[in-house]
Amino acid sequence: MSETNSTLVQIVEGALLAAGRPLTPAQLGELFEEHERPSPADIREALAAAAERCAERGFELCEVAGGFRYQVRQSLAPWVARLWQERPQKYSRALLETLALIAYRQPITRGEIEEIRGVAVSSNIIKTLHEREWIRVVGHRDVPGRPAMYATTRQFLDYFNLKNLDQLPALAEIRDLETLNAELGFNDPPESAANDADGSAAVAAAPANLSLVSGLAPDAEAEDDESAADAADSNAIPPDSDPIH
Repeated sequence: MSETNSTLVQIVEGALLAAGRPLTPAQLGELFEEHERPSPADIREALAAAAERCAERGFELCEVAGGFRYQVRQSLAPWVARLWQERPQKYSRALLETLALIAYRQPITRGEIEEIRGVAVSSNIIKTLHEREWIRVVGHRDVPGRPAMYATTRQFLDYFNLKNLDQLPALAEIRDLETLNAELGFNDPPESAANDADGSAAVAAAPANLSLVSGLAPDAEAEDDESAADAADSNAIPPDSDPIH
């Protein structure tokens, strides 16, 4: 490797470590003055070289929806997780089912989610998903009340280590499919839809409980709390309404 290419790899490595977020090749290119800016092909080559350097290390260079980032290898999680003493964030089954429905059937309204789950969606669930920046409003259904339609975001893809929604588990990869289909209201795989500019449109895939997709086990206490909230909201929120716009 030439000295110029070696320097470019070092710049790419340093930028990715300092950024604290994924960077695209275009964003890496913006680090250079116009007269010295490497070509997109050179930046891609530098990224490939940086990835090769991680082969025997405890971290890897991974491409997600938001770009490239360094991350600890998943196989090391049991040890690395001990650096933090606080209890890991856990999510209820109700939240995971809601997120799974949005991921696999987007764009989808709150009323449609409630129709499938058979219970009102707790406002706390929608609030949590918004605060995590895992979902966003992409429009409003052209029906009375104009309920908001939800879709996933780049942050959702980045968090679950995905480049696009096509990487979500397909029907054959999900355990206990009949039970999951019954729980989430899917009988047949939905037709695919083209990705939008934000990389967050629907995909042709089977439903999945995201506790299986991501390894985030539902928390029993949280599930009980949100089940109670669901029951309370079911008396207050009409199935086809959506108060969040």
